[in-house]
Amino acid sequence: MALTSGTKIGPYEIVSSLGAGGMGEVYRATDIRLGRDVAIKVLPEAMARDVERLRRFETEARAVAALNHPNILSIHDIGTQDGVPYLVSECLEGQSLRQELSGGALPLRRAIEYGTEIAQGLAAAHDKGIIHRDLKPENIFVTRDGSEDSRFRFGEAGETGSGS
Repeated sequence: MALTSGTKIGPYEIVSSLGAGGMGEVYRATDIRLGRDVAIKVLPEAMARDVERLRRFETEARAVAALNHPNILSIHDIGTQDGVPYLVSECLEGQSLRQELSGGALPLRRAIEYGTEIAQGLAAAHDKGIIHRDLKPENIFVTRDGSEDSRFRFGEAGETGSGS
Protein backbone atom coordinates (compact mmCIF):
# COMPACT_ATOMS: atom_id res chain seq x y z
CA MET A 1 0.00 0.00 0.00
CA ALA A 2 2.00 2.98 -1.24
CA LEU A 3 0.93 6.11 0.59
CA THR A 4 1.37 9.55 -0.92
CA SER A 5 1.92 12.93 0.67
CA GLY A 6 -1.31 14.23 2.19
CA THR A 7 -2.83 10.78 2.78
CA LYS A 8 -4.43 10.49 6.21
CA ILE A 9 -4.08 7.32 8.25
CA GLY A 10 -5.79 7.64 11.59
CA PRO A 11 -4.93 11.05 13.06
CA TYR A 12 -1.69 11.21 11.01
CA GLU A 13 -0.94 12.87 7.69
CA ILE A 14 1.73 11.33 5.46
CA VAL A 15 4.56 13.68 4.47
CA SER A 16 6.97 11.38 2.60
CA SER A 17 8.34 7.87 2.32
CA LEU A 18 11.32 6.97 4.52
CA GLY A 19 11.92 3.45 3.20
CA ALA A 20 10.78 -0.14 3.27
CA GLY A 21 11.91 -3.33 4.93
CA GLY A 22 10.85 -6.92 5.37
CA MET A 23 7.99 -6.09 7.73
CA GLY A 24 6.61 -2.96 6.12
CA GLU A 25 6.91 0.47 4.61
CA VAL A 26 7.90 3.46 6.73
CA TYR A 27 6.68 7.02 6.23
CA ARG A 28 7.35 10.42 7.78
CA ALA A 29 4.04 11.85 8.95
CA THR A 30 2.59 14.60 11.08
CA ASP A 31 0.54 13.82 14.17
CA ILE A 32 -2.33 16.23 13.49
CA ARG A 33 -3.45 16.24 17.14
CA LEU A 34 -0.06 17.08 18.67
CA GLY A 35 1.64 18.80 15.74
CA ARG A 36 4.75 16.61 15.85
CA ASP A 37 6.68 14.57 13.32
CA VAL A 38 6.29 10.81 13.64
CA ALA A 39 7.26 7.72 11.68
CA ILE A 40 4.51 5.33 10.58
CA LYS A 41 5.27 1.72 9.72
CA VAL A 42 2.54 0.16 7.58
CA LEU A 43 2.27 -3.58 7.14
CA PRO A 44 1.83 -4.36 3.42
CA GLU A 45 -1.67 -5.58 2.51
CA ALA A 46 -0.48 -9.07 1.53
CA MET A 47 1.26 -9.46 4.90
CA ALA A 48 -1.76 -8.06 6.76
CA ARG A 49 -3.76 -11.05 5.46
CA ASP A 50 -1.09 -13.45 6.78
CA VAL A 51 -2.14 -14.31 10.33
CA GLU A 52 1.43 -15.14 11.46
CA ARG A 53 2.95 -11.94 10.04
CA LEU A 54 0.15 -9.87 11.56
CA ARG A 55 0.79 -11.53 14.93
CA ARG A 56 4.53 -10.74 14.64
CA PHE A 57 3.78 -7.12 13.72
CA GLU A 58 1.50 -6.70 16.74
CA THR A 59 3.96 -8.51 19.01
CA GLU A 60 6.74 -6.16 17.89
CA ALA A 61 4.60 -3.12 18.64
CA ARG A 62 3.60 -4.34 22.11
CA ALA A 63 7.14 -5.45 22.97
CA VAL A 64 8.78 -2.17 22.00
CA ALA A 65 6.00 -0.04 23.52
CA ALA A 66 6.69 -1.73 26.87
CA LEU A 67 10.23 -0.37 26.86
CA ASN A 68 11.35 3.07 27.99
CA HIS A 69 15.04 3.65 27.35
CA PRO A 70 16.98 6.43 25.61
CA ASN A 71 18.61 3.94 23.24
CA ILE A 72 15.38 2.29 22.12
CA LEU A 73 12.90 3.75 19.66
CA SER A 74 9.66 4.92 21.33
CA ILE A 75 6.34 3.59 20.05
CA HIS A 76 3.46 6.09 20.32
CA ASP A 77 0.46 4.31 18.81
CA ILE A 78 -0.83 1.30 16.89
CA GLY A 79 -3.93 1.04 14.75
CA THR A 80 -5.64 -0.32 11.67
CA GLN A 81 -7.15 1.64 8.81
CA ASP A 82 -9.07 0.02 5.98
CA GLY A 83 -7.75 -3.35 7.14
CA VAL A 84 -4.12 -2.19 7.06
CA PRO A 85 -2.26 -2.32 10.39
CA TYR A 86 0.20 0.44 11.28
CA LEU A 87 2.38 1.50 14.17
CA VAL A 88 3.54 4.99 15.01
CA SER A 89 6.91 5.82 16.54
CA GLU A 90 9.11 8.78 17.16
CA CYS A 91 10.73 10.04 13.97
CA LEU A 92 14.51 9.99 14.27
CA GLU A 93 16.92 12.13 12.27
CA GLY A 94 20.16 10.48 11.20
CA GLN A 95 21.17 7.29 9.44
CA SER A 96 21.58 3.58 9.98
CA LEU A 97 24.83 2.26 11.36
CA ARG A 98 25.26 0.45 8.01
CA GLN A 99 25.18 3.82 6.22
CA GLU A 100 27.64 5.30 8.69
CA LEU A 101 29.99 2.34 8.21
CA SER A 102 29.93 2.81 4.43
CA GLY A 103 32.48 5.58 4.96
CA GLY A 104 34.92 3.14 6.55
CA ALA A 105 35.73 1.98 10.05
CA LEU A 106 34.54 4.05 12.99
CA PRO A 107 37.12 5.73 15.20
CA LEU A 108 37.77 3.50 18.22
CA ARG A 109 36.19 5.88 20.74
CA ARG A 110 32.97 6.17 18.70
CA ALA A 111 32.80 2.39 18.18
CA ILE A 112 33.09 1.87 21.95
CA GLU A 113 30.43 4.52 22.64
CA TYR A 114 28.02 2.96 20.13
CA GLY A 115 28.69 -0.53 21.49
CA THR A 116 28.04 0.66 25.03
CA GLU A 117 24.78 2.38 24.07
CA ILE A 118 23.56 -0.64 22.13
CA ALA A 119 24.44 -2.95 25.03
CA GLN A 120 22.60 -0.68 27.48
CA GLY A 121 19.47 -0.71 25.30
CA LEU A 122 19.63 -4.48 24.87
CA ALA A 123 20.10 -4.96 28.62
CA ALA A 124 17.01 -2.81 29.30
CA ALA A 125 15.03 -4.89 26.80
CA HIS A 126 16.29 -8.17 28.24
CA ASP A 127 15.33 -7.01 31.74
CA LYS A 128 11.73 -6.81 30.43
CA GLY A 129 11.96 -10.24 28.76
CA ILE A 130 12.27 -8.76 25.27
CA ILE A 131 14.84 -10.04 22.80
CA HIS A 132 15.96 -8.51 19.51
CA ARG A 133 15.82 -11.16 16.81
CA ASP A 134 17.52 -9.23 14.04
CA LEU A 135 20.32 -7.09 15.45
CA LYS A 136 22.39 -5.80 12.54
CA PRO A 137 23.76 -2.43 11.36
CA GLU A 138 20.61 -1.77 9.29
CA ASN A 139 18.53 -1.93 12.49
CA ILE A 140 20.73 0.41 14.49
CA PHE A 141 19.96 4.07 13.91
CA VAL A 142 22.54 6.74 14.71
CA THR A 143 20.69 9.92 15.57
CA ARG A 144 21.76 13.37 14.54
CA ASP A 145 20.23 15.35 17.36
CA GLY A 146 23.52 16.90 18.35
CA SER A 147 24.29 14.30 21.00
CA GLU A 148 25.71 11.62 18.68
CA ASP A 149 23.89 9.00 20.77
CA SER A 150 22.85 5.87 18.96
CA ARG A 151 19.28 4.65 19.07
CA PHE A 152 18.37 1.27 17.76
CA ARG A 153 15.05 0.24 16.45
CA PHE A 154 13.49 -3.16 16.93
CA GLY A 155 12.77 -4.69 13.53
CA GLU A 156 12.31 -8.16 15.00
CA ALA A 157 11.37 -8.25 18.65
CA GLY A 158 9.78 -10.91 20.76
CA GLU A 159 9.07 -11.79 24.34
CA THR A 160 11.17 -14.43 26.07
CA GLY A 161 8.46 -15.11 28.59
CA SER A 162 10.88 -14.54 31.46
CA GLY A 163 10.69 -10.76 31.97
CA SER A 164 11.14 -9.31 35.42
